[in-house]
Amino acid sequence: MYVPLVLTTFLDRAAELYGGKTAAVDGERTVTYGELQYRVNQLSNGLKALNIKKGDKVAYLSPNAVEMLEGFYGVYQLGAVMTPLNTRLTAEDYEFILNHSESKVLFADKTLFKQLEPILGNLTSIETIILHGEEADTKTAIGYENWLSGFDGKWFDRVEVDEHDIASLLYTSGTTGNPKGVLLTHRSNYLHALSTMHHLRIRENDKMLHVLPMFHVNGWGSPFYYTANGVTQVMQRKIDPESIFNNIKKHKISILHMAPTVLNMLLEYYHLHKEECRMDHHVRIVVAGSAPPPAFIEMTENELGWEFIHVYGMTEISPLVTTSQITSNDEHLPVKEQQRLKSKTGYSLIGSEVKVVNEAYEEVEKNGTAVGEIVVRSNNVMEGYFKNPEATAETIQHGWLHTGDMAVVFDNGYIEIVDRKKDVIISGGENISSIEVEGYLYQHPDIVETAVVALPHEKWGEIPHAVVVKREGSSLTEEDVIAYAREKMAHFKAPKSINFVKELPKTASGKIQKVQLRKQLWNDSDKLVN
Repeated sequence: MYVPLVLTTFLDRAAELYGGKTAAVDGERTVTYGELQYRVNQLSNGLKALNIKKGDKVAYLSPNAVEMLEGFYGVYQLGAVMTPLNTRLTAEDYEFILNHSESKVLFADKTLFKQLEPILGNLTSIETIILHGEEADTKTAIGYENWLSGFDGKWFDRVEVDEHDIASLLYTSGTTGNPKGVLLTHRSNYLHALSTMHHLRIRENDKMLHVLPMFHVNGWGSPFYYTANGVTQVMQRKIDPESIFNNIKKHKISILHMAPTVLNMLLEYYHLHKEECRMDHHVRIVVAGSAPPPAFIEMTENELGWEFIHVYGMTEISPLVTTSQITSNDEHLPVKEQQRLKSKTGYSLIGSEVKVVNEAYEEVEKNGTAVGEIVVRSNNVMEGYFKNPEATAETIQHGWLHTGDMAVVFDNGYIEIVDRKKDVIISGGENISSIEVEGYLYQHPDIVETAVVALPHEKWGEIPHAVVVKREGSSLTEEDVIAYAREKMAHFKAPKSINFVKELPKTASGKIQKVQLRKQLWNDSDKLVN
């Protein structure tokens, strides 16, 4: 028997089994799973009235909100393709993505609409704009709630969808050129959801806080596996530590996802407001985006008392493929050793094959020193980049997806990323891992955030340079940081120069944008190696 793995079945299950349970909380608004399905049917009927057909692209520019959650399922019922937009892009970026994706309808939160206004006249495929949070129509857009209320929510006659049909078109930024559109099928997202819900131990009594933006790889697929399990999902519209802690306490949140930089903000806030941040219930935090220093894990578990779960992935893989949770093989290890293991990239999730290979395509020796590239084979892997066969062929070779992440493998099978290919610093012929250097710098009590990148040098080709955010009130100097680094690591690895900034450039999901730092330091040169 063949039953297509289609994402709409997740909401069907939740509405049938948990119809009266709170599905989503968005500020003072709450909707049950029964109400959510009703609104999703209204949305699908509305899109059908706008002549949206199977395969058409529907774009969303929204913070984490009930309307965004509705979009995933309302769009899919027509066999249309959800195309979320990063909320921190430029107007020119939006123009490229909307035109390149050939999106026909654009849903936008009214608080973000100003970002689109400069390019509205340049959009070639958008036929209708609908504003979330807007009741009445404006000159350029339709008010969402009034529009939605005009359609029946009791039933929608679904279009036949196969698991191999495209569900998501997700744009990811590269180091150069325009963003690339990643095509993910219902099957990829569905199987990713099954694997991830197992490893994160998702249950119906969980309460989830959407801190990670849902536009970022579908919030790591969270609208799928949390909905499938009937979990109450609380919307975090802005990254604000006080609000996050308040939501965790008020709603008894048991799990939340974020980048290490957001966790760092929470830890900083906690140190200033310990009493009001203490929780009387179990919280597990899922972190990905860059390698977290072991110090982060120690503070999270020992001070906050939260369980730390480190995962790894990328947009092209739906996105998660590894975790470093402690297995029964390592439960006997001391706590500090377990925390060091948790900071590694870890081992593959069920359903994904992950290995580290050298240039000859041979697996590297499991000695913790031989470096190779992480490659992945999985049902979660993308179909390709939309209208970009050259980039697709470069990324998927010999049946494996090449991540561009350089790593080592230890004798216990744990993988550890040592750098991105583009982030490896080659100084005097020696390879330097920027992640390793950052890990040592994060141990300094006056360093809040840091990013280590290559700086061009006449003699050595490149030298490591650290960009540092120091703790407020600190008198830390460049000489102090360099001296500290030389005490901690081999001298050739230690940063040779430092500059201090108030904040590091980040993506909307909280990932540090090293490419921006390199461009500044290399005077916007097209060539960022020496």
